Amino acid sequence: MTKAYWIGHMTITDEAAYRKYIAANGKAFAKFGAKYLVRGGEIERVEGTGEARSVVIEFPSLEAAKACYASPEYQAAIALRDGASTGELQIVGGYDGPQPGDN
Repeated sequence: MTKAYWIGHMTITDEAAYRKYIAANGKAFAKFGAKYLVRGGEIERVEGTGEARSVVIEFPSLEAAKACYASPEYQAAIALRDGASTGELQIVGGYDGPQPGDN
């Protein structure tokens, strides 16, 4: 089974409200086997423009990633995030094919 990822780029506009979102989203993430790979680390922008914060969350499958987003638990967390940040979120299927250098 191929893993899947949420890739988000956000700018937080209200820290206190965003912390409430973070506290609430853990319930959905635990339920669907999510794992943070990137969570707001230092950014060195080498091309383009974008939001101030990045996050990459790994899920065991594309189905789990989509189900987590649609879940009542995560939808409740989104309500807390609204107005506290701007940005984008994508759900992306993983890749299990050949890698550079493979023959």
